Amino acid sequence: MLSSGKMNRIYDSVEPRVMDDDILKLAVGEQGPQEEAGQLAKQEDILFKDVLSLQLDFQNILRIDNLWQFENLQKLQLDNNIIERIEGLENLTQLVWLDLSFNNIKVIEGLDTLVNLEDLSLFNNRISKIDSLDALVKLQVLSLGNNQIDNMLNIIYLRQFKCLRTLSLSGNPITQTEAYKMFIYAHLPDLVYLDFRRIDDHMKELAEMKYQYSIDELKHQEHLRQAQLEEEQAWRVKLEEYKMAFVEHLNGSFLFDSMYAEDVEGSKLSCLPIVSKLLEVYKDKFVIICLNIFDYGLKQQEKRKLELNTFNECVQEAIQENQEQGKLRIARFEEMHLLNLSAIREESELLIIEKKIVECSEDISALFNVLMTLEMQLVEQLEEAINMFERNITDMVDMFIENVQSLMAQCRDLENHHHEKLLEISISTLEKIIKGELDEELPDDVRALFADKDTIVNAVGASHDIHLLKIDNREDELVTRINSWCTHLVDKIHKDEVMRNRKRVKEISQYIDHMQSELDNLECGDMD
Repeated sequence: MLSSGKMNRIYDSVEPRVMDDDILKLAVGEQGPQEEAGQLAKQEDILFKDVLSLQLDFQNILRIDNLWQFENLQKLQLDNNIIERIEGLENLTQLVWLDLSFNNIKVIEGLDTLVNLEDLSLFNNRISKIDSLDALVKLQVLSLGNNQIDNMLNIIYLRQFKCLRTLSLSGNPITQTEAYKMFIYAHLPDLVYLDFRRIDDHMKELAEMKYQYSIDELKHQEHLRQAQLEEEQAWRVKLEEYKMAFVEHLNGSFLFDSMYAEDVEGSKLSCLPIVSKLLEVYKDKFVIICLNIFDYGLKQQEKRKLELNTFNECVQEAIQENQEQGKLRIARFEEMHLLNLSAIREESELLIIEKKIVECSEDISALFNVLMTLEMQLVEQLEEAINMFERNITDMVDMFIENVQSLMAQCRDLENHHHEKLLEISISTLEKIIKGELDEELPDDVRALFADKDTIVNAVGASHDIHLLKIDNREDELVTRINSWCTHLVDKIHKDEVMRNRKRVKEISQYIDHMQSELDNLECGDMD
C-alpha cells in the first residue's frame, strides 16, 4: 500500500477532478452489467437512484459532490483520492459500506444521516480525534489505522457503539502507549477483532480485572447519563401530549414567570417588602388557575380522542358491512354469469346465443345498479355520521374555548387586583419618600422610579400592560390552535370520504367494464 506522503506527492502533479455527472455516469456505466442494464446506464436519462454500488477510487477527486440522486446506494468506494472533507452524503441514507481510506481528511463529520452504515474505513487520513459518529448505531467495522489519534479518551467514546466488533487503530500515536491493547480490551468488551487480530478471551479477562475500578465508575456515569436521557425523552413525549391538548407549559408557573421575564419595572418594584409578600400570594393563586386550565385541557383531549375513535370505528363498520354486501352480490352474480357463459359456448343456435348474450348484458347492468346503489347508501350513511361528528367535535371545541376563556379571565382579574394594590403601595411609598418617612433603604435603580408621581404610575402601568399582553397572547394562541386543529380535522375527514367514494366508483366501473368486455369478446368469437 502507498503511504499518505507518497499518495500526496503523486497527486501534487495531477489536476484535482470535479465529481460531476460525467464522472458518475462513466463510473456507473463501466461498473454496471455489460448487457441491458449496462446499456441503460450509458443513456442520458440514467437513473442514479437504482444504483446500489459505486466505485470512485483513484480518481483524484478533491470534493465529494453530486451524489444526492444515489438515494438507494449501499456501497460507496472513494479511497485513494485527495478528499479533504466528508460532505455531500446526506441523501445516502441506505449506505451500508463506505471507504474513504487514503485521503486527506482531518475531521470526522457529515455522517449524521447514515443510520444504516455498518462498515466505515477512514484508514490513512489525518484524523486526530474520534467523534461525530453518534448516528451510526449499526456500525460493526471501523478502520482508523494510519491517522493521528493520540488520546485514549477516544476509546471511551466508542463504548456507545454496541454493534462494533472490529476496530483498527494501528499506525496511530495511541498504539505506542504501553497499555493500549489492555485499555481497549477492558473498555470495549464486545469487540472481537483489534488491528486485524482476534482478541483473546483470557487477555480480555485480565484487562477487565486491571481496569475494574475505572470501568465501574464509567458504567455508573453512563447509567446516570442514560437515566437522564430517558427522563428527557419521557418529558418530550409528555410535552407532545400536552401540546395535543393545547395546554403545554400551563402545569406550573411558566406563564406567570414569563410575565416577569421581560418586565424590568415590575421586577424592580418586587423588591419592596410589602410587594414581595403580595407577589407570593398573587403567584400562588395564578398558578392554581393555570393548573385548572391544564387539568381541564387534558380531560377534554381524552374526550375528543374518544369521540374521534368512536367515529372512526363507526365509519369502518359501515364500510365493512357495505363491502360484505357488495361481495355477496358479486359472488351470486359470478356464479350465475359463469353458468350463462358456459351455456352460450355450448349453444349452437345463433338466435338463442344472441338472446342469452343480451340477458347476460342486462345482468351486468343490473349488478352495476346494485353496486352503485349500495355505494350511494354508504355515502349517505357516512355523510350523516360525518355531519354528526362535525357537530359534536365543534361543540366540544367551543365549550373548551369558552371555559378556558373564563379561566383566563380569572387570571386577568388577579392581575388587575395586583395592579391596583401595587399602584396603591407605590404611591404610598412615594409619599413616604417625599416626607422622609421611608425606613427601608432602596437600591438606586428602584429609587429612580420614585422621582415623581408620573414616573412611578407609568412604571406600574407598563408592568401591568406586559402582564396582560402575556395572558392575552397565551389565550389567543390556544384558541387559534384548537380552532385550526378542528378545521383541518373536519376538512381531512370530508376529503378522505370524497377520495374513498371516487376510488370505489372507479373500482365498480372497472369491474363492470371488464365483465362487459369479456361478454363482447365472447359475442365476437361466436359471430366469427
